[in-house]
Amino acid sequence: MTSKIALVTGSNQGIGFGIVRELCRRNVGVVYLTSRNIQRGKEAVAKLEKDGFYPKYHQLDVSDEESVKTFAEYVKNKYGGLDILINNAGVLDSDFYKVSFEEAKRIIDVNVHGIILMQKHFFPILRDNARVINVSSDWGHITNIKNPYWVQRLTNKDIKLEDVYGFLNWFLDSVKNNALKEEDFFENSVLAYRVSKVAVSALTRVQQNDVGKGISINSLNPGFVRTNMTKGGGDMTVVEAGVTPVYLALDIDQSVKGKYFWFDKTEVDWADSTLDVVDTFDAFEKALEEVNK
Repeated sequence: MTSKIALVTGSNQGIGFGIVRELCRRNVGVVYLTSRNIQRGKEAVAKLEKDGFYPKYHQLDVSDEESVKTFAEYVKNKYGGLDILINNAGVLDSDFYKVSFEEAKRIIDVNVHGIILMQKHFFPILRDNARVINVSSDWGHITNIKNPYWVQRLTNKDIKLEDVYGFLNWFLDSVKNNALKEEDFFENSVLAYRVSKVAVSALTRVQQNDVGKGISINSLNPGFVRTNMTKGGGDMTVVEAGVTPVYLALDIDQSVKGKYFWFDKTEVDWADSTLDVVDTFDAFEKALEEVNK
């Protein structure tokens, strides 16, 4: 355990911060807290140090290829490889009820293309039997999509990266041309976030199909966590939310690959479009009302 090198993207606050804390608590050898903003990242490290946890820090913007490449080269030169990669960085729609093309593209660039950039530069330095965890959402389950063509294409066990790109381009083109159809989605709120997280879950299966070296790649719904992203709404703390991602990084059998987990450590069939597992947006709104009382 002490020799493992771990990296968590977007970890100066929220769920990522909780994951870094838990990795440190579990005595993982070197844990990197990362953030786009250096000052905020260093403040987050200082906060953890006060609690007796000592992560390393490095700047990382997953939407900036130069930033990703620079950090990958640094990790390779300093440690020779990486054992644990937790892709947590993500953003939510600023307007929950309407989506613009610019906003949709921004969300997809961070939430999906950021993971693809991390794959491009960090997968080559993953050690044998490394573990990758992609943080998704219950809004990233396939049941959020009701378009039969895309449900069928995304749940194909031989899914390819081009299928994920096709899905994202279909959505972006629909937004751009004002051609979104309500019946294509479980709900029409936070649409760009939903689409991006469905893509993350699908991408996890693509990555697992393509990767070698015994590496396991899984995704998870971290739960409804009280963070700035949820405007303080939720029923879990960031400390609690760090437990299951780290369980996937350290404790599950290495043979568990390409799966989708719930925050309570149970596996959920991501490709089963008949499941009733998605929280409605009403529940999210009610939680916000409670916070703002």
